[in-house]
Amino acid sequence: MYPTIKNKASVTFPCLTSIPDSYWMQCEIRTVSPSTSLSIREGHIFQHAVFVLCGTVRIFKGNEQGREITLYRVQDGQNCVLMMASILGDTPYEASVEVEAETELLLVPIPLFKQWIEICQPLKQFIFGQMVERITSVMTLLDNVAFRPINYRIAQFLLGRTDENHATLRITHEQAAIELGTAREVVSRALKVLTDNRLISQGRGYIEVLDRDRLIQVLQDEVL
Repeated sequence: MYPTIKNKASVTFPCLTSIPDSYWMQCEIRTVSPSTSLSIREGHIFQHAVFVLCGTVRIFKGNEQGREITLYRVQDGQNCVLMMASILGDTPYEASVEVEAETELLLVPIPLFKQWIEICQPLKQFIFGQMVERITSVMTLLDNVAFRPINYRIAQFLLGRTDENHATLRITHEQAAIELGTAREVVSRALKVLTDNRLISQGRGYIEVLDRDRLIQVLQDEVL
Protein backbone atom coordinates (compact mmCIF):
# COMPACT_ATOMS: atom_id res chain seq x y z
CA MET A 1 0.00 0.00 0.00
CA TYR A 2 2.78 2.44 0.90
CA PRO A 3 4.49 2.27 -2.51
CA THR A 4 1.05 2.93 -4.03
CA ILE A 5 0.64 6.13 -2.00
CA LYS A 6 4.18 7.16 -2.89
CA ASN A 7 3.67 6.45 -6.57
CA LYS A 8 0.40 8.39 -6.68
CA ALA A 9 1.78 11.37 -4.76
CA SER A 10 5.00 11.47 -6.78
CA VAL A 11 3.08 11.94 -10.03
CA THR A 12 1.80 15.29 -8.75
CA PHE A 13 4.84 16.09 -6.59
CA PRO A 14 7.98 14.83 -8.40
CA CYS A 15 10.05 16.28 -5.55
CA LEU A 16 8.88 13.34 -3.39
CA THR A 17 10.23 10.64 -5.70
CA SER A 18 13.55 10.22 -3.90
CA ILE A 19 12.02 9.67 -0.45
CA PRO A 20 12.56 5.98 0.46
CA ASP A 21 9.55 3.65 0.70
CA SER A 22 10.18 3.11 4.42
CA TYR A 23 9.41 6.82 5.05
CA TRP A 24 5.84 6.51 3.76
CA MET A 25 4.33 4.04 6.24
CA GLN A 26 2.36 6.62 8.24
CA CYS A 27 1.11 8.62 5.25
CA GLU A 28 -2.45 8.55 3.98
CA ILE A 29 -4.49 9.98 1.14
CA ARG A 30 -7.83 11.51 2.09
CA THR A 31 -10.62 13.05 0.02
CA VAL A 32 -12.53 16.08 1.32
CA SER A 33 -15.32 18.17 -0.20
CA PRO A 34 -17.08 21.48 0.51
CA SER A 35 -19.46 19.56 2.79
CA THR A 36 -16.59 18.12 4.86
CA SER A 37 -16.41 19.64 8.33
CA LEU A 38 -13.00 21.27 8.75
CA SER A 39 -11.91 23.30 11.77
CA ILE A 40 -8.72 24.78 10.37
CA ARG A 41 -8.87 28.38 11.53
CA GLU A 42 -6.40 30.97 12.75
CA GLY A 43 -4.50 29.56 15.73
CA HIS A 44 -4.77 25.94 14.51
CA ILE A 45 -1.91 23.58 15.39
CA PHE A 46 -1.28 21.08 12.59
CA GLN A 47 -0.81 17.37 13.15
CA HIS A 48 -0.03 16.71 9.47
CA ALA A 49 1.67 18.42 6.58
CA VAL A 50 -0.83 18.57 3.71
CA PHE A 51 -0.14 18.29 -0.02
CA VAL A 52 -2.98 18.93 -2.48
CA LEU A 53 -3.00 16.17 -5.10
CA CYS A 54 -6.07 17.57 -6.88
CA GLY A 55 -8.86 20.00 -6.09
CA THR A 56 -9.04 23.53 -4.69
CA VAL A 57 -8.66 24.94 -1.20
CA ARG A 58 -9.11 28.63 -0.39
CA ILE A 59 -6.81 30.27 2.16
CA PHE A 60 -8.24 33.40 3.76
CA LYS A 61 -8.04 35.83 6.67
CA GLY A 62 -11.07 37.01 8.63
CA ASN A 63 -11.79 39.56 11.34
CA GLU A 64 -14.13 39.76 14.32
CA GLN A 65 -16.75 41.59 12.24
CA GLY A 66 -17.01 38.66 9.83
CA ARG A 67 -15.16 40.31 6.95
CA GLU A 68 -12.86 38.07 4.90
CA ILE A 69 -10.15 38.43 2.29
CA THR A 70 -8.87 35.61 0.10
CA LEU A 71 -5.07 35.34 0.31
CA TYR A 72 -4.63 32.62 -2.31
CA ARG A 73 -5.85 29.22 -3.44
CA VAL A 74 -3.99 25.93 -3.16
CA GLN A 75 -4.57 23.57 -6.09
CA ASP A 76 -3.10 20.48 -7.79
CA GLY A 77 0.59 20.07 -6.99
CA GLN A 78 0.74 22.81 -4.35
CA ASN A 79 0.67 23.22 -0.61
CA CYS A 80 -0.13 26.09 1.73
CA VAL A 81 3.03 28.05 2.50
CA LEU A 82 1.50 29.52 5.66
CA MET A 83 0.90 25.96 6.82
CA MET A 84 4.51 25.06 6.05
CA ALA A 85 5.73 28.14 7.92
CA SER A 86 3.56 27.16 10.89
CA ILE A 87 4.91 23.60 10.88
CA LEU A 88 8.56 24.47 10.40
CA GLY A 89 8.40 27.35 12.89
CA ASP A 90 6.31 25.45 15.48
CA THR A 91 3.83 28.34 15.56
CA PRO A 92 0.01 28.56 15.31
CA TYR A 93 -1.51 28.85 11.84
CA GLU A 94 -2.10 32.41 10.65
CA ALA A 95 -5.06 31.86 8.30
CA SER A 96 -8.23 29.83 7.73
CA VAL A 97 -9.14 27.14 5.19
CA GLU A 98 -12.20 26.50 3.04
CA VAL A 99 -12.53 23.51 0.68
CA GLU A 100 -14.05 24.81 -2.57
CA ALA A 101 -14.19 21.57 -4.60
CA GLU A 102 -13.68 17.87 -4.03
CA THR A 103 -10.03 17.68 -3.08
CA GLU A 104 -7.59 14.82 -2.64
CA LEU A 105 -4.94 15.36 0.03
CA LEU A 106 -1.72 13.64 1.00
CA LEU A 107 -1.37 13.76 4.78
CA VAL A 108 2.08 13.36 6.33
CA PRO A 109 2.47 13.32 10.14
CA ILE A 110 4.57 16.28 11.30
CA PRO A 111 7.49 14.27 12.81
CA LEU A 112 7.74 12.25 9.59
CA PHE A 113 7.50 15.37 7.42
CA LYS A 114 10.41 16.94 9.30
CA GLN A 115 12.45 13.81 8.53
CA TRP A 116 11.51 14.21 4.86
CA ILE A 117 12.84 17.77 4.93
CA GLU A 118 16.15 16.56 6.35
CA ILE A 119 16.75 13.83 3.76
CA CYS A 120 15.12 15.28 0.64
CA GLN A 121 16.74 18.36 -0.90
CA PRO A 122 14.25 18.55 -3.83
CA LEU A 123 11.36 18.78 -1.35
CA LYS A 124 13.11 21.53 0.58
CA GLN A 125 13.73 23.47 -2.63
CA PHE A 126 10.11 23.00 -3.70
CA ILE A 127 8.72 24.33 -0.41
CA PHE A 128 10.95 27.37 -0.28
CA GLY A 129 10.29 28.07 -3.96
CA GLN A 130 6.55 28.08 -3.25
CA MET A 131 7.11 30.38 -0.29
CA VAL A 132 8.85 32.95 -2.51
CA GLU A 133 6.01 32.82 -5.08
CA ARG A 134 3.27 33.15 -2.47
CA ILE A 135 5.00 35.96 -0.58
CA THR A 136 5.23 37.87 -3.84
CA SER A 137 1.54 37.32 -4.64
CA VAL A 138 0.41 38.27 -1.12
CA MET A 139 2.57 41.41 -1.18
CA THR A 140 0.88 42.36 -4.46
CA LEU A 141 -2.50 41.78 -2.82
CA LEU A 142 -1.57 43.97 0.16
CA ASP A 143 -0.27 46.68 -2.17
CA ASN A 144 -3.56 46.67 -4.07
CA VAL A 145 -5.67 46.79 -0.89
CA ALA A 146 -3.62 49.61 0.61
CA PHE A 147 -2.85 51.77 -2.40
CA ARG A 148 -5.10 50.99 -5.36
CA PRO A 149 -8.59 52.47 -5.90
CA ILE A 150 -11.47 50.01 -5.95
CA ASN A 151 -12.19 50.55 -9.67
CA TYR A 152 -8.64 49.48 -10.45
CA ARG A 153 -8.89 46.41 -8.23
CA ILE A 154 -12.23 45.30 -9.66
CA ALA A 155 -11.01 45.79 -13.24
CA GLN A 156 -7.90 43.74 -12.45
CA PHE A 157 -10.02 41.04 -10.80
CA LEU A 158 -12.45 40.79 -13.71
CA LEU A 159 -9.69 40.71 -16.31
CA GLY A 160 -7.89 38.00 -14.37
CA ARG A 161 -10.97 35.79 -13.98
CA THR A 162 -12.30 36.09 -17.56
CA ASP A 163 -10.92 36.06 -21.09
CA GLU A 164 -12.08 36.85 -24.61
CA ASN A 165 -13.71 33.42 -24.98
CA HIS A 166 -15.23 33.30 -21.49
CA ALA A 167 -16.43 36.80 -20.65
CA THR A 168 -18.97 35.87 -17.96
CA LEU A 169 -17.96 35.34 -14.35
CA ARG A 170 -20.40 33.51 -12.08
CA ILE A 171 -20.05 35.41 -8.83
CA THR A 172 -22.14 37.46 -6.40
CA HIS A 173 -21.24 40.91 -5.09
CA GLU A 174 -20.64 39.33 -1.67
CA GLN A 175 -18.21 36.78 -3.11
CA ALA A 176 -16.39 39.49 -5.06
CA ALA A 177 -16.08 41.55 -1.89
CA ILE A 178 -14.48 38.58 -0.10
CA GLU A 179 -12.00 38.14 -2.95
CA LEU A 180 -11.10 41.83 -2.82
CA GLY A 181 -11.14 42.24 0.95
CA THR A 182 -13.71 45.02 1.07
CA ALA A 183 -17.39 45.58 1.83
CA ARG A 184 -20.14 44.34 -0.47
CA GLU A 185 -21.55 47.89 -0.70
CA VAL A 186 -18.21 49.18 -1.98
CA VAL A 187 -18.12 46.50 -4.68
CA SER A 188 -21.74 47.15 -5.67
CA ARG A 189 -21.10 50.89 -6.12
CA ALA A 190 -17.98 50.29 -8.20
CA LEU A 191 -19.71 47.69 -10.38
CA LYS A 192 -22.58 50.13 -10.99
CA VAL A 193 -20.08 52.69 -12.31
CA LEU A 194 -18.64 50.11 -14.69
CA THR A 195 -22.15 49.06 -15.72
CA ASP A 196 -23.28 52.67 -16.33
CA ASN A 197 -20.22 53.17 -18.53
CA ARG A 198 -21.01 49.94 -20.42
CA LEU A 199 -17.75 48.20 -19.56
CA ILE A 200 -19.69 45.33 -17.97
CA SER A 201 -23.22 44.03 -17.57
CA GLN A 202 -24.44 42.24 -14.49
CA GLY A 203 -27.36 40.31 -13.08
CA ARG A 204 -28.12 37.98 -10.20
CA GLY A 205 -25.00 35.90 -9.62
CA TYR A 206 -23.01 36.96 -12.68
CA ILE A 207 -20.85 39.72 -14.18
CA GLU A 208 -20.14 39.88 -17.91
CA VAL A 209 -17.22 41.82 -19.36
CA LEU A 210 -18.40 43.82 -22.38
CA ASP A 211 -15.32 45.88 -23.20
CA ARG A 212 -11.95 44.37 -22.20
CA ASP A 213 -9.97 47.17 -23.84
CA ARG A 214 -11.63 49.82 -21.71
CA LEU A 215 -11.17 47.70 -18.58
CA ILE A 216 -7.47 47.54 -19.40
CA GLN A 217 -7.55 51.30 -19.74
CA VAL A 218 -8.91 51.50 -16.19
CA LEU A 219 -5.75 49.75 -15.03
CA GLN A 220 -3.62 52.18 -16.96
CA ASP A 221 -5.48 55.25 -15.71
CA GLU A 222 -6.09 53.80 -12.21
CA VAL A 223 -9.46 55.55 -12.04
CA LEU A 224 -12.43 55.54 -14.36
